[in-house]
Amino acid sequence: MNPYGKWIEGKDAMTVVAETPGRMRELCARIGTEGMTRPWAQGKWTVRQIVSHLAQCEMIFGTRFRQAVTLDEYIIQLFDQDQWMACEPVPDDDRALEALCAMREWNLEFWRGLKETDWMRTFNHPERGVMTVRELLETVAGHDLNHLSQLETVVAGK
Repeated sequence: MNPYGKWIEGKDAMTVVAETPGRMRELCARIGTEGMTRPWAQGKWTVRQIVSHLAQCEMIFGTRFRQAVTLDEYIIQLFDQDQWMACEPVPDDDRALEALCAMREWNLEFWRGLKETDWMRTFNHPERGVMTVRELLETVAGHDLNHLSQLETVVAGK
């Protein structure tokens, strides 16, 4: 089960992930430097924390895809996003955004080179069970859309 299924429904996952870097840059520019320290909702992460989280996830997602495509019976290693956020400094400049965008371009190149048999490879997610590489891309796309909507909330509240 994809926890981000409602976000990706009816959309092409590859298009979503390819458009995310541009949308992130545009939304962060509209939010502005001062707005980056605002939480998207009461008691939630700030825009900078969301961007840092997405950069952290991009690093993890890239590894997961490469492991799933190259290892038989791969089991994903889970991580606690809140513990990661608590222990890692959040840059007060655009480094996390630039890291996210650079890693996404690298991952896009990898994804675009996959064969249909690669997309159908399976792996085990300890919380979601057996998934395909294609389902993992749909998860990434839904995750992107979820967090982009949070940034859109900040823009709308300006």
